[in-house]
Amino acid sequence: MTTSPSQIDAWRTARSEHQRLEFKEAKTQFDNRKLYKYCVALANEGGGYLLLGIEDAPPRKVVGTAAFNDPVEMAAKLFQTLGFRVEIEEVLHPDGRVLVFHIPSRPLGTVYDFEGAYLMRAGEELLPMSEDRLRAIFAEGQPDWLSQPAMKACDDDRVVQLLDTQSYFDLLDLPYPVNRAGVLERFESEKLIERDSEGWTITNLGGMLFAKKLEPFERLARKAARVIVYEGTNKLKTKSDRPDSKGYAVGFRGLVEYINGLVPSNEVIEQALRREVKMFPEIAVRELVANALIHQDFTETGMSVMVEIYEDRMEISNPGKPFISPDRFIDEYQSRNERLADLMRRLGICEEKGSGVDKVIQAAEAFQLPAPDFRVGEKRTSVVLFGHLDIEDMDRNDRIRACYQHCCLRYVMNQRMTNQSLRDRFKLPESKVATVSQIIAATVEAGKIQLADPSQTSTRYRNYVPFWA
Repeated sequence: MTTSPSQIDAWRTARSEHQRLEFKEAKTQFDNRKLYKYCVALANEGGGYLLLGIEDAPPRKVVGTAAFNDPVEMAAKLFQTLGFRVEIEEVLHPDGRVLVFHIPSRPLGTVYDFEGAYLMRAGEELLPMSEDRLRAIFAEGQPDWLSQPAMKACDDDRVVQLLDTQSYFDLLDLPYPVNRAGVLERFESEKLIERDSEGWTITNLGGMLFAKKLEPFERLARKAARVIVYEGTNKLKTKSDRPDSKGYAVGFRGLVEYINGLVPSNEVIEQALRREVKMFPEIAVRELVANALIHQDFTETGMSVMVEIYEDRMEISNPGKPFISPDRFIDEYQSRNERLADLMRRLGICEEKGSGVDKVIQAAEAFQLPAPDFRVGEKRTSVVLFGHLDIEDMDRNDRIRACYQHCCLRYVMNQRMTNQSLRDRFKLPESKVATVSQIIAATVEAGKIQLADPSQTSTRYRNYVPFWA
């Protein structure tokens, strides 16, 4: 374990801090309790590095630290307090002394705590782990929900009768095997089915993705996505309520087409020609439905993915809380169901690289819609797509959310948000500079964005980055 100054410089170039890398200035000292919390949180995230003596804002200048003059003694305190060993390395960087804390990963199926709190990283914050995250960790090493049986004791005919094997090969653009044995062998290799002494077992993964109909699978039928249309802007009167009957992979295209067919249209006039435009961008609906299916917590019972369409908005929700803060959806990605996400990526349903939310925000800006609102409840995660609103009709929260998301989108595109770019986002003329400046100031005050260069005094050349950048 030897960290070189060049390794420290490489870490400093990271686009942002993340679950396994943390910088702290700590020129003279660093609070012991805060250190304990960071060690626990990083260990719970799989281990990582805490570096003292480096500014946490880019370009992350090395300032040196005088904290913990006796690293050996501090390492002993950490072990006595936390119960796991953290190696502390003193690195003499050309610009100053840096302390590197090498934090190990928690053991499989175990979560560390400090004073009873199971901590994790969420953006810049340390927060207690959610119930579903703890449940997932405690279940590590056991067969996950997708590996569990959906139906046992199936013969070859029964498997082909229940699962849409043709769609699997069509979606992957592969030739259909010349015999049934080749089909079953391929499905077994994907862990969609498993052979045992009684025949074939169709796994939850196989049924959830490729069931011709979900009803024969008792455990899976309640996981079918529901599409509900309400009359007006509340839940008082339901116009239609339809569960999707097919597996996610074989039914995805039809599901999205069905939803888009229900979305209200607006009539617009362009160059004296009238045309109908859907209230919500089709790509946004597609990406959000895919995300909801992939990131749901399958262990939550009696709940399913829901698409609720109102007169003025659409709400898409899935069971479970996210592993990362909604503020970081645009720049970070952590899949709850990795095998499901991998297979759906290969089937062309999702990209599994965190770009889905980028596309949603880009589409909302192109359609001049209010920014999508990502919400986390007790048992569900939801996103709300709103119908068109002029900026004069947006409230303070709408404007701040739009400004923050625009700033994030620019940042992940290696650009900076400016007054001009935000005016372009709202399609506002130069005469509205003051209005946009007020929106930016409110977003700064809310702690969502910050000046990219705090020393810049000219308002004309100011540009902004997200708070976490």
